Amino acid sequence: MNRRLFQFAILLLWLALPITALQYQRAWDRLPVHVATHFNAQNQANGWMSREESLHFSLWMIAIALIVATVLLAAVAWHKVEAFSWALFGFFGLLIGFLIAVDQAILDFNLYGTTTHPERLMWVPAVAVIALIVTYLTAHRQTPLPSGETIAVETHAGRIWSAVILLALLGPALAISLAPGGVLWPLIPLGVIGAGALAMAWSGFRYRFLQHGVEVSMLGLRLRSIPRSAILSYSIEPWAFIRGYGIRGIGSTRAYVWCNKVVHIRTSNGDIFLGHNEPGKILHDLDRVMGVVTRG
Repeated sequence: MNRRLFQFAILLLWLALPITALQYQRAWDRLPVHVATHFNAQNQANGWMSREESLHFSLWMIAIALIVATVLLAAVAWHKVEAFSWALFGFFGLLIGFLIAVDQAILDFNLYGTTTHPERLMWVPAVAVIALIVTYLTAHRQTPLPSGETIAVETHAGRIWSAVILLALLGPALAISLAPGGVLWPLIPLGVIGAGALAMAWSGFRYRFLQHGVEVSMLGLRLRSIPRSAILSYSIEPWAFIRGYGIRGIGSTRAYVWCNKVVHIRTSNGDIFLGHNEPGKILHDLDRVMGVVTRG
C-alpha cells in the first residue's frame, strides 16, 4: 500500500506540466510579443523571449526536473519506501513548486509590472536542500550502542577535498563581497551549505571502536551504529572514483569515504564502507572488537 501511494504521489508531480500550460493560457492574450524572462541583480529585465519561446522553455525546464525526480524517486524506493523516500519526494515537490512560482512571477511582471524578487524565492530550495541533508544523515543510524570501554578511535578526514570545496566557495564569496548590498541573497544559503561541506571534509569521520561495536560520527553527530552482533564479515577493498566521496549510499548501505581505500563491513543491517588511508588499522581495531586474536 505504501509503495502504491508513493507511486501515485510521483504521478501527481506531473500535474506541474498542465499547471504551467494553464498559467500561460490564462495570460496569453495579454502578454507582450516579447516577454521579459531574465533579470539582473537590481531586478531589471535584461533578457527577452517570444511568448512561444518562453512557454516552451518553461515546459522543458519543468519536464527535465520531473524526469530527474521520477528516476531518482523510483531508485530510492526500489526496495523499500521509507522516511528518506518521502523526504526526497518533498524536496522535488518544493523544487517543482519553486519553478512554477518563478514562472508566475515572470508572467506577473509582464502583465502588471510587478517586481519579481527571485532572490526571495531562492530560500525555498535552499531550506529544502538543508532539510533533505539532515534527513539523509539521520536515516538508518540504528540505535546507539550501550556504553562501554573504548578500544580505539580512528579519524578519516579529506583535507584535499577541503581545499577543493574551499576553492569552489571562493566564487560565491567574491560575488557577495563585490555586489551591492542585499542583491545576492541566494548565494548566502549556498555558502552555508558549502561551509558545512567544508567543515565535514576537514574534520572528517570519527570511528569509535567499542566493546559492543563501532560508532561512526561527524562533527559530534552520530551517523551510524554498528552492533558487534550484526557484523558478519569485513575486508579491505578498493574504492572507485566513480562511486563518489563523502557520505554515499541508498537505503541501509552507507559509505563514509574520502580516499580510494575502504574496509567493507557486511552486517545483517546493510553494508558499511569505512574509508581510511591505512585500512589495516580499521581491520586491526575490528579484530579487537570481535575478539579475533590473530588473522590467519
